This record gives sequence, C-alpha cells and structure tokens, in this order.
Amino acid sequence: MPREPANPRDRWLGWLGTLGDLARVRMLRLLAREELGVGELARALQLPQSTVSRHLKPLFDDGWVSKRAEGTQSLYRLRGDDLEPGMRSLWQMGQEHLGPRHAFEEDDARLAEVLAARRVDSRTFFGRVAGDWDALRHELFGTAFVDEALLGLLPPDAVAIDFGCGTGEVAERLAAVVRRVIAVDREPAMVAAARKRLAHLANVEVREGDLLSPPLAAAEADFGVVMLVFHHADDPGAMLRAIAPALRPGGALLVVDMVRHDRAGYQQSMGHRHLGFSEEDLARHAQGSGLALRRFVRLRPDMAARGPGLFAALLVR
Repeated sequence: MPREPANPRDRWLGWLGTLGDLARVRMLRLLAREELGVGELARALQLPQSTVSRHLKPLFDDGWVSKRAEGTQSLYRLRGDDLEPGMRSLWQMGQEHLGPRHAFEEDDARLAEVLAARRVDSRTFFGRVAGDWDALRHELFGTAFVDEALLGLLPPDAVAIDFGCGTGEVAERLAAVVRRVIAVDREPAMVAAARKRLAHLANVEVREGDLLSPPLAAAEADFGVVMLVFHHADDPGAMLRAIAPALRPGGALLVVDMVRHDRAGYQQSMGHRHLGFSEEDLARHAQGSGLALRRFVRLRPDMAARGPGLFAALLVR
C-alpha cells in the first residue's frame, strides 16, 4: 500500500522527491504506455535490473505505479487516471518540462523492440518449431550471410569509397561484392591497421588523407559510405562538400551515424563533436554539397548494444 505521510506538505515534498530522479521519470513515461516487467524495463532503459527494481520500490510505495502478478513475475503500470489529483497534476506538469523529444526517442525505440520480442515469445508458446527457427538457422548457416547477401544487390562492376575507413571493416565487406574499393582515413594508425587487414584483397586500395581534402579524383567512384564518422567532424557540411566530387553524377552516399541524443559525456570521453543528428540536421548539412537527401531511416536498435540509436541516410548526387 502507498505510504501515508503525516500532512499534505510532507506528501507534496515526497512526490517531488520521487520525481526528482530522471531514471524514475523515464520509467513512468514507458509505464504510462505499457504494462512492463522489471526485465523489460531494464532492456528498454539500458539499466541494470537491480537499478530498475530499486527505483520501482518508491514509485510503488508512493502510489505512482500499480503492480500485479503474472506467473512468476510482477508487472507494473502508471496508475494514470487512478492517481491522486495532486499527483496527476504534478505528472502532467512534469511532462511539459521534460525537454526535447529526441532525448527520449531511444527509450521509445527500445520499448518497441521489447514489445516486438514479447510478441515473438507469444508465438513461440503456440508454435515451438516456428519460434526456434532463428536459433536453428543460426546454428546451420551462421549470421554473416545476411549482410553479404544484401550487399550482393550492389552492381558488381561498381567502385566504392569507404570514407573514414578506420580499420577497414566496411571496406572488407564491400570488397566481396564490388569491383574495386578505395578506403580513406586521416589517422596513420588506422591506415596501418586497415592496410594490414586488407592486404590479402587485391581490389582494395587504402589511402591516407583528410576527408576535408580527400586524395580522390573527380567522379572516381559510383558510391560511398560514411560509417560512424560524421559525429567526429567539426563541420559535417564542409566534409560533404569535400567528398561529393569524388562521386559520379547519379552516384550515392550512405551515411550511418547516431540519432540525436543527450549523452554529453561522449564529447569528453571519445572526442565526439556532435550529439547525433536528426533528418533536418542532415538535410541542412547537405545544402550546397551537390548531394540531396533522399531517405533517412532510423535503424532498429540492437538490444545488446549500449550506445545511442543509429540512422541510415541515402544522399544522391
């Protein structure tokens, strides 16, 4: 049962204290939408289950959430209309001041994956063979074939550029399905690692150079890839203007990077210059580059990953 403080002032202060932790606010946002177990909340919020349980206790004790048992687990949900009037007003007020929508988009995207997995589990209950198919397929064939098969849709006579190639992982995958790959990076250590990794591939050339002045000829390639590089660029627009001429007219550029997020610590710990990008950000950076943004897709989150969500964007010259 919810606690009963001695007087209204203590009750009000108690409510404020409970909502004074962002983790609890994030939980309540999701519990306002779905009834969730501790494990599901932990996956959606990227928090340890012990942390989720610790925060759920005061939320339950103070009457913010309801709890019911289903089998061996407890399911929680925001009381919503059952909240006391003062609590309901405080929650409504809080939602008006939670900040920009993108700060919670990652939580929402991971919640969608949690709910999708729940539907799969339900089907597994009614059809064991169908539910076990992914595991059986991985046991028989592995997982690498999916990426390679999809890459096979690329023209086999194409020339590709891996802009900011790092150690050469993307270039290595592209090399199996196109005629030629040019891998470019400015960091000598990365260039050395890429050359070592790609030495056995005759159709890959690694070049050292800055993407603001890339060592590339005009119209040298059919398409390019910029994989998790944009957030390191001081001026992504200048980068696009510099690399666009290396693509032939009609060529395409695939940009994969982080969506807008609020993990400011990345700027100090990993040297990120930007906290992700929205579709509007990317369109703005593309202005004047000769590249037009044709598609922007938020990628499904990997539930084992700890970083922000990712997007894939297609720009055409």
